[in-house]
Amino acid sequence: MTSEHDGVVAADGPETPPAPPGTSSGPGILADRRVQTTILIVVAMVFIDIFAILFVPPFPKGGEPGDACAYPVCFIGGTLELPPPHVVIDLDPSNPMPTGSLVVTFHPSITNTIITMWIVSIVLVVALLVVTRTLRLMPRAAQNAFEWIYESLEGFGVSIGGEAARPYVPLFIGLLLYILLANWSGLVPPIGRIEELRAPTSDVNITIGLALVAFVFFEFKGFQANGVRGYLGRFFPLRAFREGVVAGFIALFVGLIELMLEFVKPVTLSMRLFGNIYGGEVALGVITALTLAIVPPLLLSLELMLNFIQALIFSVLTLIFTVLAVESHEEEEAHGAELEAALESPAAATPGGMTAIAH
Repeated sequence: MTSEHDGVVAADGPETPPAPPGTSSGPGILADRRVQTTILIVVAMVFIDIFAILFVPPFPKGGEPGDACAYPVCFIGGTLELPPPHVVIDLDPSNPMPTGSLVVTFHPSITNTIITMWIVSIVLVVALLVVTRTLRLMPRAAQNAFEWIYESLEGFGVSIGGEAARPYVPLFIGLLLYILLANWSGLVPPIGRIEELRAPTSDVNITIGLALVAFVFFEFKGFQANGVRGYLGRFFPLRAFREGVVAGFIALFVGLIELMLEFVKPVTLSMRLFGNIYGGEVALGVITALTLAIVPPLLLSLELMLNFIQALIFSVLTLIFTVLAVESHEEEEAHGAELEAALESPAAATPGGMTAIAH
């Protein structure tokens, strides 16, 4: 069709036929359908939750199905696990492990967290082998996704630690992916719902092991990069006594504090990860026991984000500790001496001199 108005001819496209009665389309209709689907899912969740409480009620831990379970104490107690992991295979049955209290023991056994850790390791290794088995110049979807994840994490690691962190990016990415899967495993049934499976990082033994591996790695790299004398020199700066007895004792005091803080690093790494993951499991168990199925999914979404943040913190700190360990203490002192000498020079008094020093 054409129409004339003030001498201008406009061409209209083909007319769209009206929609048949009872049908509709458009963004608004799609949004309405999403809302309706969400409401149906919520109603179904509540219905299943009520059905489970009526026909499959919880029972006291250690009891039998059908035993009376008082609300809310029994509901909460039936969903929580104590910090000590459940022993699946006891390798020393003649000497049973003490229970009922938090004690430090050295008992050879295979716990539910170790079994889950093995499962997570196998899943991660198999997934990486499948993705990297047939690398192509024109990548498929899986290879493209893996390369995007790796390059993004590599750029993030280098932006934090600088170019000195680039050789240790594989360690950073490996720790991040492994701890992330271990954290998220506790949110996937049946892990955490049966005694034989539990999130690895909710066990302090596993987090201490991860922290000790990271500690040994960045300490080894520190000795390797600077030598025994050079690396220990940052903790025992005996050369500072050349500048005077007082300056020497102050530097030695600061070095001893840094030495103590060095041994605190694995403690902070392990306890932070354990506390957040186990605390999240406790919060999720309590909320699940006390409420209907509407609130737990919201808390589950929050746990997904917090678990990622904890994995990121552990891996980033390991990367930073490694970069700091391989730095040469003598180079830092030389750079500081050069900067101090430059600031004391007469040229530094001029604006141009200060600009040159800043560059």
